[in-house]
Amino acid sequence: MADTTLIETRVAEVLAELAELEDPKIREVNQRRGDDHGVNLGRLRALAKRLKVQQELACRLWETDDTAARLLAILICRPKAFGRDELDVMVREAHAPKVRDWLVNYVVKKNPHSEELRLAWFADPDAVVASAGWALTAERVRRKPEDLDLGGLLDIIEAEMKDAPYRLQWEMNHCLAQIGIEHAEHRARAIDIGERLEVLKDYPTPPGCTSPFAPIWITEMVRRQHA
Repeated sequence: MADTTLIETRVAEVLAELAELEDPKIREVNQRRGDDHGVNLGRLRALAKRLKVQQELACRLWETDDTAARLLAILICRPKAFGRDELDVMVREAHAPKVRDWLVNYVVKKNPHSEELRLAWFADPDAVVASAGWALTAERVRRKPEDLDLGGLLDIIEAEMKDAPYRLQWEMNHCLAQIGIEHAEHRARAIDIGERLEVLKDYPTPPGCTSPFAPIWITEMVRRQHA
């Protein structure tokens, strides 16, 4: 009972700290992207650094269903401590885009079940879950392409990316770009697919940043590799 009371008190204290960090202006900007929180991410990371790794606290913060609390939970958890089924549930209940992105990039990619989950999520009927599978696939294209059917991936992208829901489309485009960047033998086809489908061609890109439009992205990254 004492331990339970202690963790509940700790959760309440952390939630109070997050509430103090809330900035209405930041919330307004984030909500345009579907992220319902108003905490500066630099301050959130500073809080996580002070708390250090606390798996039980992370799990309890996740259970609050509060976006800022879940982002903090991701930063203070032990990625390898989660079971396969736990992560499957978490990715399905992560409603905010930033939470889903951080969950996949900071937790799932470091978890021993990542490949099993990639295969399970890749063709999931839920587009948000499928986007997580594609994000993990893009990572494998870049880091560990052995046994991947890159031509088959390009076939799927060519057939489905144009009409895919936005988040899934984004990750398929990421995978397309990674294939073109990392694998010279598929580069011409990847660029051709991007040019024909025109996905993210008009995406607003700040000065000094590389466009996510695959032909531009591929060409620029290859140029840097050979600079």
